Amino acid sequence: MVTITLTCPYCASDQLIKYGVTPNGQQRYRCGACGRQHREHPGSNAYSDAEREIILCAYQERSSLPGCTTPSGCRATPSALGSKKARTLPPLEQTLVPARPGEALELDEMWTFVARRRQEVVWLWLARCRRTRHIVAYVLGPRYDATAHRLSARIPDAYRHGPLHTDHLESYHNVLPTAQHQPAYSRRGGTNHIERFSNTLRQRLGRLVRKTLSFSKCPHLHELVIRLFLHRYNLECHNILK
Repeated sequence: MVTITLTCPYCASDQLIKYGVTPNGQQRYRCGACGRQHREHPGSNAYSDAEREIILCAYQERSSLPGCTTPSGCRATPSALGSKKARTLPPLEQTLVPARPGEALELDEMWTFVARRRQEVVWLWLARCRRTRHIVAYVLGPRYDATAHRLSARIPDAYRHGPLHTDHLESYHNVLPTAQHQPAYSRRGGTNHIERFSNTLRQRLGRLVRKTLSFSKCPHLHELVIRLFLHRYNLECHNILK
């Protein structure tokens, strides 16, 4: 008779106890040493790369969590998949095409909320290239000079030498170089493209809709979904330019 000893995949301990079953009937175990849980044969039903992309796209778009399922009907864990992919994403700068001399950028900010509407307002600051439509930099923070400094610091060096079109927010006047800064009111057309992109974000991301139940409960997941979408958006624009 062959005896198989099960061990914890995290700490290799054999102090395992049965801890119920999964929705598809597999045995679940809990480790008495580290306290973590795992199921029997954890790698047997792993999602394929194509299924992971479908889940993450549904997670970013205006879909409910029950709607984030694979074609086979299996319920997904989108927040865990999103966290894993976010750790492997390259810097946003690597999704951009080579810049031309004097690229014009449009800078603007839009309000979002986390946890409670109007009480936990988080401003999303964006810098967008007029020619390529790529988002070259973003930052989350209040409408203060410190956040404007962070956004300016994140703009890649190749995009720093052209005109910077903004609205008349005081922080832009205090932070951006005067020779490059070209402020204008919204109806004058200086920031039309970036303001239109703000509407795209609210249409595509459920947690950015003004009246929604799909709000983020913590700033970490809020930033994670925005980061995943901006990377995907830049790659889509890159394919259009080709």
